[in-house]
Amino acid sequence: MIETPRLSLIVPVYKEEANIRPFLQRTEAVMAKMGVGYEIIFALDPGPDNTEGMILEEINRNPNVKLLVFSRRFGQPAATMAGILSCTGETCVVIDVDLQDQPELIEALHAKLAEGYEVVYAKRRSRKGETLAKRIISYFGYSVINRLSDVQIPRNTGDFRIMTRRVIEELRRLNESHGFLRGLVAYVGFKQAFVEYDRDERFAGSGKYNRITGSLKIGMNGLISFSSRPLQMMSLAGFILAMLSFLLGGWYVIQRIFGINLTPGLPTIVLIVTFFSGVQLLALGLLGEYVGRIYEEVKRRPLYILDKKINF
Repeated sequence: MIETPRLSLIVPVYKEEANIRPFLQRTEAVMAKMGVGYEIIFALDPGPDNTEGMILEEINRNPNVKLLVFSRRFGQPAATMAGILSCTGETCVVIDVDLQDQPELIEALHAKLAEGYEVVYAKRRSRKGETLAKRIISYFGYSVINRLSDVQIPRNTGDFRIMTRRVIEELRRLNESHGFLRGLVAYVGFKQAFVEYDRDERFAGSGKYNRITGSLKIGMNGLISFSSRPLQMMSLAGFILAMLSFLLGGWYVIQRIFGINLTPGLPTIVLIVTFFSGVQLLALGLLGEYVGRIYEEVKRRPLYILDKKINF
């Protein structure tokens, strides 16, 4: 009989051949120190480099390493969920391969989990190598999401966390096409805690998503997936603007009744038309985001499609 691992590590990867071996060296040392049975599941979006070949070499060396390969690039959220739903451990750690999140912190996360928590996430105390613009967007993004969302998503966190089997099975039941892990884990609930750490720079290579638009996309995903309040706000804004238009129209009527010469109105008309046009386009765009999300969910397409499962 094959012993069920106590700890599963989920590692989404795309074009990361330079980071595979350094990551495994540090992670295997941590596992040896902890003395637990483990599996390391690489969830690979296929790319033009030799990442798959590097992982296959490591599988031949270490039978605890496993590999999921997708039929095409589905993105990091889908890869992460695929790894989580394929793992067999009593607990599960999600971690990036670029060593910005230190594998050595897994021991502290695991110890905190043993105090009776179902989820322990790593909270960033500082972030090396991140631009001021990225930090500003992240700060305001979390502020907006937590003010409008139905669930509270912890600030300064990523996907780096440890979860129990109980949480994994609840995630399996959610069946959402947009796997925003931070929001989904917050939605599941249960007792959660955090461990603070200082995030390092990437060991090698560069990030695979735009630091500005990527963060905005993640923020929109978190907001739209867990709140309908933006729609309510647009309805309120529409009511207020309609009232202002009504009052403005009443003011022009009063001027006409009392024989007051009307102020030449071309600038006013231009300003009003452009302002309301902008508001309408904003409202339509927001509605489009929600309708598009409904469209994606109704189709019930799979979150990912696997090409290979190796060493499972």
